[in-house]
Amino acid sequence: MAQTGWTSTIPSPGPAAEWLPALDIPEPGPQSRLTVLLRWLLLIPQFIALWLLGILAFFVVVIGWFGALFTGRLPDFAAQYLTGFLGYQTRVGASAMLLVDRYPPFTLDHRPEGYPVQVEVHPGPLNRLAVFFRLILVIPAAIVEGLLTAGWYTVSIIVWLVVLVLGRMPRPLFEATAAVLRYSMRLSAYLLLLTSAYPKRIFGDDADTAYGTAPEAVSATRPLLLSGLGKGLVVLFLVVGLFSSAAENLATDNSDNNTNNNSSSAPAQTDFW
Repeated sequence: MAQTGWTSTIPSPGPAAEWLPALDIPEPGPQSRLTVLLRWLLLIPQFIALWLLGILAFFVVVIGWFGALFTGRLPDFAAQYLTGFLGYQTRVGASAMLLVDRYPPFTLDHRPEGYPVQVEVHPGPLNRLAVFFRLILVIPAAIVEGLLTAGWYTVSIIVWLVVLVLGRMPRPLFEATAAVLRYSMRLSAYLLLLTSAYPKRIFGDDADTAYGTAPEAVSATRPLLLSGLGKGLVVLFLVVGLFSSAAENLATDNSDNNTNNNSSSAPAQTDFW
């Protein structure tokens, strides 16, 4: 499948529908081993731009939170900026996770024409009570997303070596990596108040119910159908993320204990004057 922009064949939801943010990525294809080798180095300018845009996004979402709390929806300016930020964040993430080979453009257009990674999100009415308690409601999904991403990045050196040697990402690894990125994107969309839909479907979609009655697949990830091996890799990411988080917490506790022991065993200074 050519890595080009997507034209969705799925109609936008009606006013009463809850739209689950969608991610479109083409089938895994050949990648330049040179760009794979230098991928994260090449993305440094993108990481800097994303960090700066993220600072602005924080203030925009705070303003938008107050607006949504009183009006039941994001102000137009906030929805426009945060939608663009979500798309840009997802494109950089897809490149960093080796899902696509093309360099992401510096643009806040959430669906840049011709780029293989596309995000579809439809900001709409929001439940005021859910908006008020958003940071509490998101905790379970944030824990799952934290374990998924921690697990993926823990084994990322292996993923990088596989893609570097083969010159492409194997299909099961593509499925699992796309599932991690999509879940992370949906969590961000929920936190940014761009959707009322709670993040879900970390193990992919049901082919019959994924996006209603769409006549055909839009991309390799819509619907995202995971093979048994792909689902196994998602479970592996969760388990590795759990162990890496536990090991990090244990190392932090040991470091704190050693610091406290050193402080308590230090000889007292006597003032002779």
